[in-house]
Amino acid sequence: MINVAILSAIRRWHFRDGASIREIARRSGLSRNTVRKYLQSKVVEPQYPARDSVGKLSPFEPKLRQWLSTEHKKTKKLRRNLRSMYRDLVALGFTGSYDRVCAFARQWKDSEQFKAQTSGKGCFIPLRFACGEAFQFDWSEDFARIAGKQVKLQIAQFKLAHSRAFVLRAYYQQKHEMLFDAHWHAFQIFGGIPKR
Repeated sequence: MINVAILSAIRRWHFRDGASIREIARRSGLSRNTVRKYLQSKVVEPQYPARDSVGKLSPFEPKLRQWLSTEHKKTKKLRRNLRSMYRDLVALGFTGSYDRVCAFARQWKDSEQFKAQTSGKGCFIPLRFACGEAFQFDWSEDFARIAGKQVKLQIAQFKLAHSRAFVLRAYYQQKHEMLFDAHWHAFQIFGGIPKR
């Protein structure tokens, strides 16, 4: 009898990975004749149909979905919690567990958040700037070895919005004097002052 799991692995190694019969025999611990027999066999991996069973919550899903959507619109203090919804479902004849109700509520919440979000759906606003219109400034920290000692430096970073040209200038501290000096040097290098 052919083991379906081994057959699947042998076919994958041979047809997808391009391994030789000798290599497959070495990997699997089977003889080359057995590997050859498995490759020549017409047995395919069985496909099982997806289970289509009705759960205990299925008849109550529309009601629970309605409750969740109405409660979601209320303020937090006025909302019913899942425990009270579970008690109401039990009063209606639900025989399932509280955990199943919680799992359904989690799935419902995730689907509602996915419907509400726009970031994952390819919506974006392109930022376009004219030459000299805008720049960005920020401080960052980095370490450097100066005279054999590791020193923490404050890096002033400037970037023009249109050309993405940038200037970096390092200081020991972030003080107003360093801020003004960094801006003065950046504007000298850029050849002017951006509008914003």
